[in-house]
Amino acid sequence: MFRNMVTSFLNHERITTTDAKAKELRSIAEKMITLGKRGDLHSQRLAASFIREKSVVTKLFSEIAPRYADRQGGYTRIVKLGLRPGDNASLSMIELVSEPCNPKPVKAAAPKVVSQPVAAAAEEVVEVAQTKVVEPDDACEASAD
Repeated sequence: MFRNMVTSFLNHERITTTDAKAKELRSIAEKMITLGKRGDLHSQRLAASFIREKSVVTKLFSEIAPRYADRQGGYTRIVKLGLRPGDNASLSMIELVSEPCNPKPVKAAAPKVVSQPVAAAAEEVVEVAQTKVVEPDDACEASAD
């Protein structure tokens, strides 16, 4: 069932289904688009083993995947539509995102500020460690023989 849904979704770029199916379809479709972004022969064969139509695999690798080359995930959007009249199931529309990706700039980490008492204590520990050199005791060496 999901193989047919992924094939239809990538072919039409938008389908309407129930909420549960849309949420499950999202993870599979995003994996297929990630394979399309890789673009190598192995990825094409993996996608072709899951997608039922060869024309949809070609569309995935030639049209859909280049569209999301700069996006690190989040290729799909689920929009809730309401309830289906026949059986009162909640419906959703899943579609490919068409807006360009505008990643937020990465903030530089603030330098760590060490308070004066902590810095002074650290310096004292270093000084004590440098002055205390433990030398072997002659009595210990004699008893070891």
